[in-house]
Amino acid sequence: MKLKLFKSLWGMEHLPLEQKFERIAEAGYAGIESPPPAPEEEPRFRELLARHDLAYASMVFTSGDHAESFRSQMERAVSFSPVTINAHSAKDDMPYEEQLRFFRQALEIERSFGIPVVHETHRGRAMYTPWTTERLLRDLPELRLCADFSHWCVVCESLLEDQSERMATITARAAYVHARVGYAEGPQVNHPAAPEHAGALAAHDAWWRSIARHRRDQGAEQLVFVPEFGPPGYLQTLPFTGQPVSDLWDVCLWMKRYIESRWEDWLT
Repeated sequence: MKLKLFKSLWGMEHLPLEQKFERIAEAGYAGIESPPPAPEEEPRFRELLARHDLAYASMVFTSGDHAESFRSQMERAVSFSPVTINAHSAKDDMPYEEQLRFFRQALEIERSFGIPVVHETHRGRAMYTPWTTERLLRDLPELRLCADFSHWCVVCESLLEDQSERMATITARAAYVHARVGYAEGPQVNHPAAPEHAGALAAHDAWWRSIARHRRDQGAEQLVFVPEFGPPGYLQTLPFTGQPVSDLWDVCLWMKRYIESRWEDWLT
């Protein structure tokens, strides 16, 4: 099984499109993750993917009539031939039967398009806790996840020490990873290399290792990791000045190199 590292365009909004792609390719990423581009940027977006030989993972964000929203966004996303579509799906306040109905429809839509879909473990969405996610996975065996467990650290206000049995079940269903390190009081540490965050990094490392081994044993050809640290709002800033406490590009690049350094150990 091959490791593929993709770079999210989140936090790169200040750069021209050409510079984003050039910088990502030069850093050795295998692909990018983002929602589909604005219609006026679509020709350049497609050309830059081809020029830099970058794979693409698309994103969709459901709202309103969630099933119809999912279907319409999927129609556009698949036109870019993504390797995967990562969905922010349904809402945390939807009754369970409504969530279940949505995900059943989403699985049918996924099958009709023939592009693998992962549903992200994200605050505000149906999969905002380990227990709600476990219930959906139990009832829908085909459902696959984008694992972003940093959100659960916040929701559970812990490193999920009391969720080990659920996490063993959940990591077996993850097929795509957002490699951001969260901690008990927030979704993103200021820098994953800082020694004060060693415990949080170790917790995520163990989950990622479990995912990698499950995917290998399931016969997957590749596993995509996205070092998806976010800009200010997620990234902490100094008071009064708004100055970020660390450099977002460097944080993501450090995380990329960390995953590369751990890959062989995870699989042995």
